[in-house]
Amino acid sequence: MAYGKPSADIVEETERILKASREKGISLRLLGGLAIRLHCPSATHRSLKRKYPDIDWVGLRKHDKQIEKLFPELNYVPNKLFNAIHGHERLQFGDLENERLVDIMLDKFKMCHALDLRDRLGIDERTVPLADLLLTKLQVVELNEKDVRDSITLFKDHALGETDAPEAISVSRVSKVCSKDWGWCKTMTINLEKLLELLPSYKLGKKDEDETREKIKTVLKRIEKEPKSIMWKMRGLIGERKRWWFPVEEVLR
Repeated sequence: MAYGKPSADIVEETERILKASREKGISLRLLGGLAIRLHCPSATHRSLKRKYPDIDWVGLRKHDKQIEKLFPELNYVPNKLFNAIHGHERLQFGDLENERLVDIMLDKFKMCHALDLRDRLGIDERTVPLADLLLTKLQVVELNEKDVRDSITLFKDHALGETDAPEAISVSRVSKVCSKDWGWCKTMTINLEKLLELLPSYKLGKKDEDETREKIKTVLKRIEKEPKSIMWKMRGLIGERKRWWFPVEEVLR
């Protein structure tokens, strides 16, 4: 079955891919900035908007063969060498006409830290849940400007909650991930504090800035108070003497 050419409009293209994956019974959910763009009106705010060069997804490893079949039908070209080497955990396809990359992680998000998403793909029809979007944005050890923008956008536009309710960030999910892994906790704490430091530069207006700051502080406090696992405490004894993250250049080696 052919689905026509990829759309030049990257937001429209994500919807085309989602529609095709649903028709095929394939669980694909958006990650990254485009996922935040779908949930956040403020992603178009003058100080928060940014470009989206590629489309990032997470899918299930058990659907890998179906995914490999789907994207050529959508007129994407597989990165054959990459997929041969890394296909057990990650697949890549190219839209040559629009010079766009599709990157699909299977089962787990893994960059500086790893996050198992197998049980999280049924919560939202288009993206991973907001709490997981926040985790994947703030797991970066060397936080970049687009991750700061995306994270602030998430906080600005959404309430905090205890569950994965629609359009709410589950503080419970974030704090529990951090309570099991000292490294996750360390990186998240550092980056949430950076958001507080950088927040004024985005000129959101006093009311929005104050509300966003309080949400960030609430998550920080909850991470601190969440009871920690034995493994967390053992790793905490070593502290910063040992690297607590995966160097990104080694993730796909």
